[in-house]
Amino acid sequence: MNEIKITDTTNEYKALVDKIAKRIEQGVAKAVTEVKKSQLETYWDNGRYIVEFEQQGKEHAEYGMNLLKSLAGDLTLRMGKGYSRPNLYNMRKFYQTYPNGYKSVEKLTWSHICELIRIDDELEREF
Repeated sequence: MNEIKITDTTNEYKALVDKIAKRIEQGVAKAVTEVKKSQLETYWDNGRYIVEFEQQGKEHAEYGMNLLKSLAGDLTLRMGKGYSRPNLYNMRKFYQTYPNGYKSVEKLTWSHICELIRIDDELEREF
């Protein structure tokens, strides 16, 4: 944070500034944590929606569908950046890698999860 000159130099005032600044920092950290958690929940759900749509009740999806390419175009037009074909692929892979939930990786960032889902060996990935 930037160092500023405090106009009131009493210890009580300095303590008040410190207390308020600390609480603001805590609030920001909590907000960041909640945003990350919500992002992972959304991406996992999106992956589930894609898998369910692709499979249409079957055990495996039919290949040859250009679903991710179409979704990427339509979602980018509607929602803006963040819905490229590779990112949608990662969302799908996220769900496929953790079909029973993502609690074991919820403290990780999306970029870390993208690295983990590339590891095929489950034991290696968990390590």
